[in-house]
Amino acid sequence: MTARARVRNAALELFGAEGVGPVSLRAVARRAGVSHVLILHHFGTKEGLRQACDGYVISLVRDAPDARPGRHGRTGRHAGGGYGGTPLPGTGFLDSTPEAAALFDELVASTSQWLEQGVREGWVQPSDDPPARAAMHVTWLPAPLAFGEHLARSLGVTDVHDMRTLLRFSRAGIEIFTRGVFADERALEAWKAVRDERGPQCGSR
Repeated sequence: MTARARVRNAALELFGAEGVGPVSLRAVARRAGVSHVLILHHFGTKEGLRQACDGYVISLVRDAPDARPGRHGRTGRHAGGGYGGTPLPGTGFLDSTPEAAALFDELVASTSQWLEQGVREGWVQPSDDPPARAAMHVTWLPAPLAFGEHLARSLGVTDVHDMRTLLRFSRAGIEIFTRGVFADERALEAWKAVRDERGPQCGSR
């Protein structure tokens, strides 16, 4: 792995865990095991580093619509909440910036295409509301990292970025997406009862 890639991955981990604002370039340098000067050489500024991270995540997501179940690492990475051990930037999505909005929107668009392809090919269940499902799927992906402190406490670990922990919670997520949670439709029927009681303004789906 090149020094540039090590810096990018270190930044993804720190930005995902703490958000972009609190993380300094020196902290990224320490995590990556490189000098602060080297980061400046490759990325110029923290904003340059952030844009490189966003571009990397987007490039991974753009590859997802061509994924197939059973291909080593591809579909599983998208469903599990991380790519090749590199987590999606979780708390970075909480930043009210045009960059964060653009990244989220592109993730939703790419995920929507990926899920719809899965429906056509028979490895994804149809949805009554495909746009909402795609948005919720993307929202789920960084959630374990955005709530890293609470997740670590619940799982009894110290670092949610540890590979063993990443595999643990990504396995739980993939299980939910693959097998579901509820054994019957009682929860869905309860939702429909609330919708019908509250009236059409709550939505017709």
